[in-house]
Amino acid sequence: MRSLVLVAAGGLARETLAAVRASGSHGRVLAVDDDPSRWGSSFDGVPVIGGLEQVADLLDGDVVVCAGRGGTRRALVERLAGLGVTWEHYARVVHPSVDIPASCVVGRGSILLAQVSLTCDVRLGAHVVAMPHVTLTHDDVVADYATLCAGVSLGGNVTVGAGAYLGMNASVREDLAVGADSVLGMGAVLLRPLPAGQTWAGVPAAPLPAAYPVGVEA
Repeated sequence: MRSLVLVAAGGLARETLAAVRASGSHGRVLAVDDDPSRWGSSFDGVPVIGGLEQVADLLDGDVVVCAGRGGTRRALVERLAGLGVTWEHYARVVHPSVDIPASCVVGRGSILLAQVSLTCDVRLGAHVVAMPHVTLTHDDVVADYATLCAGVSLGGNVTVGAGAYLGMNASVREDLAVGADSVLGMGAVLLRPLPAGQTWAGVPAAPLPAAYPVGVEA
């Protein structure tokens, strides 16, 4: 059974570990992190062996990036590329409660936690994170590095751009686009397209000032 390296030893790494153990997809699990204060520590029995450079010596196994924000995942993937980590090294982590229909596609490096639901013809890019109880319906497309927090619901034929962040229990009406690197706040209801790079919240969702705190996890 292949080993797995968790990159970034925070909360998402612990959630990913729980999904890995529930599925039995990997044997030995290790973690790396940029924070030297974590080196030599462990969580749930997983040792944090050092910084990202350690991954270069572990490419006989799989890798998954466990940073909560898409922009951080993207930056880590770019750094790992310089260490020889290519697309085929990245694992898909899927909790065993998640059914992936034959018409659906899940990209490398993506993490689907418990009770995520995909109906049909859903396409997830690389390094997407879907937290528990996310609902993805027909013809949804979620681009690389997007983050869907717990309870997010997308109507049919929704497009979520690369690096977008949808907060807990946010919902998106069918046939809408969520722009790249945008943020949709917790509990928001999106009824019109959300442009790239903007932060919206509320019911119905509307733009927020750029300095408004939205609690996006790094």
